[in-house]
Amino acid sequence: MDLTARAAELADERRPFVRATVVRAQQPTSTRSGDRAIVLPDGTIEGFVGGHCAQNSVRQAAIDALETGESVLLRILPDDGPGYPDVPGAQVVVNPCLSGGAMEIFLEPRLPAPIVRVVGATPVADAVARVLGLLDVDVCRGTAADGGEAAVIVASLGGDEPTVIREALAGGAGYVGLVASSKRGAAILDELELDAVERAVVHTPAGLAIGARTPGEIAVAIAAELVRAIRVEQLGSAPTTVAAERDAALTVIDPVCGMTVTVDTETPHLQVDGEDYWFCAPGCRRAYEKERARCS
Repeated sequence: MDLTARAAELADERRPFVRATVVRAQQPTSTRSGDRAIVLPDGTIEGFVGGHCAQNSVRQAAIDALETGESVLLRILPDDGPGYPDVPGAQVVVNPCLSGGAMEIFLEPRLPAPIVRVVGATPVADAVARVLGLLDVDVCRGTAADGGEAAVIVASLGGDEPTVIREALAGGAGYVGLVASSKRGAAILDELELDAVERAVVHTPAGLAIGARTPGEIAVAIAAELVRAIRVEQLGSAPTTVAAERDAALTVIDPVCGMTVTVDTETPHLQVDGEDYWFCAPGCRRAYEKERARCS
């Protein structure tokens, strides 16, 4: 599989994923430094970063990385491996079914950039779009609400602004900035009759109070307020697709070694007396079968 092409495809589809790269492999392991994979929010692994035992540890850590948005160096050690403490940016997992060796895998979450829609055909709207183009956001223009926008900047300086704001709120935008004077902005808010939750989303005059007057200065003020919303208030940091795919993944406990296992089509499985059991690796499944046979 061409993982570079696959990553580009996922990015184009705005689907979150994790790049997993083996940076160290101590024998005996089934992987080598440089092996790579892509991990999706439902736990699916495309590529190779180790056998069944390692894969379960990678799945869990990758799902956690998608939730935090932070890269992490995952150290997978056997049960009798040396004790490495967790440090910022690194996580240690003791894997009881690992036969030996050790692995270090770098997990890099790739989340879709927040979509910011800029409404208006004015010098201010043009300046806002240019400044936002320097940030880690996807900028789109126009009044059509496609949904999924994290923020909407209304810089039309007139027109049917109330309808645009109402559509932005209905589409789930977490930040709506209205470029207007304090007096006109207050009048539009009164016309909308927003509840307390909706009112907290709408910012007018849009932007931080830095005394901005020119289109460029107004754009900088709006960009600064938007950055604060993204970085401090976590605007757009938990994409719905991540939560939906993560929640769709089935996780169970291996009845032999006690590991948490994310179930997929390749997970070792056994059905006994109508009950389903999943295992971290074929070895645990064989051990369970032997134990059931001995006790029957």
